[in-house]
Amino acid sequence: MAIFEHEVVVVGAGGAGLMAARYASEGADVAVLSKLHPLRSHTGAAQGGICAALGNEEEDHWIWHAFDTVKGSDYLGDQDAIVIMCQDAPRTIIELEHDGVPFSRTPDGKIAQRPFGGHTRNFGEAPVRRACYAADRTGHVILHTLYEQCLKRKVRFYNEFQVLDLLINPDGEVAGVVAYEIRTGEIHTFRARAVVLATGGYGRVYKTTSNAHANTGDGFAIALRAGIPLEDMEFVQFHPTGMYRLGILITEGARGEGGVLRNRLGERFMERYAPTVKDLAPRDVISRCIYQEIREGRGIDGKDYVYLDLTHLSLKQIETKLPEIATFSKIYLGIDPSREPIPVAPTCHYAMGGIPTDPDGRVYRAVRLLEGRDGNYQDEQGRWVTPRFELEYVPGLYAAGEVACVSVHGANRLGTNSLLDLVVFGRRVGKAIVQQLEREGRRLPALPDDPERRARQTLEAILSRSEGESVAQVRADLQQMMMDNVSVFRTAETLQQARQAIAEIRNRAERVRIDDHGRQFNTDLMEAWELLSLVDVAESIIHSAEARTESRGAHSREDYPKRDDARWLKHTLFYRYPDGSVELRYRPVTILPAEQYPFFQPKERKY
Repeated sequence: MAIFEHEVVVVGAGGAGLMAARYASEGADVAVLSKLHPLRSHTGAAQGGICAALGNEEEDHWIWHAFDTVKGSDYLGDQDAIVIMCQDAPRTIIELEHDGVPFSRTPDGKIAQRPFGGHTRNFGEAPVRRACYAADRTGHVILHTLYEQCLKRKVRFYNEFQVLDLLINPDGEVAGVVAYEIRTGEIHTFRARAVVLATGGYGRVYKTTSNAHANTGDGFAIALRAGIPLEDMEFVQFHPTGMYRLGILITEGARGEGGVLRNRLGERFMERYAPTVKDLAPRDVISRCIYQEIREGRGIDGKDYVYLDLTHLSLKQIETKLPEIATFSKIYLGIDPSREPIPVAPTCHYAMGGIPTDPDGRVYRAVRLLEGRDGNYQDEQGRWVTPRFELEYVPGLYAAGEVACVSVHGANRLGTNSLLDLVVFGRRVGKAIVQQLEREGRRLPALPDDPERRARQTLEAILSRSEGESVAQVRADLQQMMMDNVSVFRTAETLQQARQAIAEIRNRAERVRIDDHGRQFNTDLMEAWELLSLVDVAESIIHSAEARTESRGAHSREDYPKRDDARWLKHTLFYRYPDGSVELRYRPVTILPAEQYPFFQPKERKY
């Protein structure tokens, strides 16, 4: 057993992990473990922009940004965290610029900005230019810049190490992680004073997704197995413009530059559904509208897609503002978007839910109500009030990025808030860890007995089987089942079918066989382990969605079409226990006082 010791271990090398590592390294010895080379992390696929109320091209204010985020979340986002993010956004963008991010520019040299879905000025009056961008490769340049900054600060990288387990000792402290070195096939223990989970999303739980093959929900499952709940897992974002059948993302920036959605009649149909913001409505709204058009027979050639039309844009505009989209369309579809519209349909894109944290990224395992109830309630004046509660933290454990639920996105994330979430809260995590070390000391916690036992048993069980189904078959069945039953529209019937199906799929996943029984670069073994993570994530989505009998944001119940604040203005916490039983608990949404933030009070969401 090899034991590596670092004061801080960051799991994941995307934007959140690198930002946390960069700031933690200012006062600690930091290691980053990643299943991929850092520059292959999924942050690099983010295209359209990162938002901040800079006001470079028109008037803008952080409070407008916060209002849009609160409204976009369908009032499920925690408003204290949203205010922190939106206030910090301008400083964050300037800092990224100083670190070397090559943002696109206005003619007078300022950071260029463009409109994005759900972002408005003057509390919903009209779309606003808030998204800072680097053509349509924004995530790519941010990822490269942050990696360079980490190298400059001597952060230690362990590339192609798959983390399998989170270590919590008998005193309840996080003591490190267990990882599988893909190159050698060896299992190692990493001992640490603080652990940051920044492992990204789980898009591969669905058949059609914009996510990379590596996005298998590892961090979600690792936390769940350690007794930590997952928050708001029923809220899964489907991006409205994925390439038809492929799921490859067409950035919202294409609509920000003037692209429009059209049905088979050539109609710009979003004018009917969202007359103020039209094609720049939030993603959950547009995804449902596309399916509505298809259901009513206005899909292209009677099929289940519509067109994204960029043909009225100038060739220069496409080549300078959307070069990657033009290249993708030509390579994968044989379509020149300056001459032909692009066939698009919704694709699984983003996880609003995840490991529950506070705004400093500290992970909690339980909520204790001090007064009130698990959901919000209204006082005598009809104002929404947040019941008093306190959180039970996991000492030394942090999470940031898509795997975390702060919650700033609530039931639906606005475009460009994802990159902002990564860098704002990744930075706060790094700084919080340094403060923890200065306050509590740098003593490494004791390891639990035989720390690698659970990881070894899991891998040995897979390697020892000579019979069973292939990983590919079980995974494909899981992904198709989730697309059929738990995607944009849901009902009690489809969710019950999903709950029954996931139990059977779990039994199959626990008995898969693999062909490669070698040690080095055994990707078969890793795919079998990732399949178990996908099953854990799918189960949490299904149970959380079945219980929430309302429609809110990305959770659209056709049998409960209305939002129900009286019963469901609260966060879901999903627990899974070693015996296979599950439990749902709830905690209140943090709503700021109406006297200070009158525009943040829950009301009907219209665009």
